[in-house]
Amino acid sequence: MYFLTKELYFPPVSEASYEGILAVGGDLSPARLLLAYQNGIFPWFNEDEPIFWWAPSERMVVNPKENKVSKSLRNIINRNTFQITFNTHFSEVILNCQQSIRKGQEGTWITNDIIESYTLLHQSGKAMSVEVWQNDELVGGLYGVDLGHVFCGESMFSKVPNASKVAFVKLIEYLKENNYKLLDCQVHNDHLEKLGAFEISRETFMMVLQSK
Repeated sequence: MYFLTKELYFPPVSEASYEGILAVGGDLSPARLLLAYQNGIFPWFNEDEPIFWWAPSERMVVNPKENKVSKSLRNIINRNTFQITFNTHFSEVILNCQQSIRKGQEGTWITNDIIESYTLLHQSGKAMSVEVWQNDELVGGLYGVDLGHVFCGESMFSKVPNASKVAFVKLIEYLKENNYKLLDCQVHNDHLEKLGAFEISRETFMMVLQSK
């Protein structure tokens, strides 16, 4: 495992451990975060832990051009009970993701430092949010890092049924319309698999990431 210093550097992702941990330490500066995502790496750690940087051998992704929306979810969207915006309330979205209670999970990895750093990324145009509204209330959304050809999803939340699913579908539509190659979902998740995400090898993911 590589121990990071103040130098803006990451080892090759091929040096990650069997579990997928590549490095530990460093900081969460916007410059380091952007360098990490550009090289197929992301931070993931609990609040009482040092910063762990991951590059798992299998990557959960969505191909925007091939993703199919289920009939039931399409019917929900067509009812127009939700309104969608992009990048209008990034801070509120990430804060709601932090405060969401998730089954089988104690606490959150979205620390206040994470919120501060990703908000700075958003202000520089490198992070994006999708907001879902119902009766003028923010009821769902997601955020992630925007590399221009790959979108790296970070977290989503839902206060009413299906709100996060609608945010996910609208993100996919946006990525497809703007010729993005992949939506990176990082690690396997049963919920995302039901929405069309699948695993590819780290090597395949890196080939797409590096082919702008």
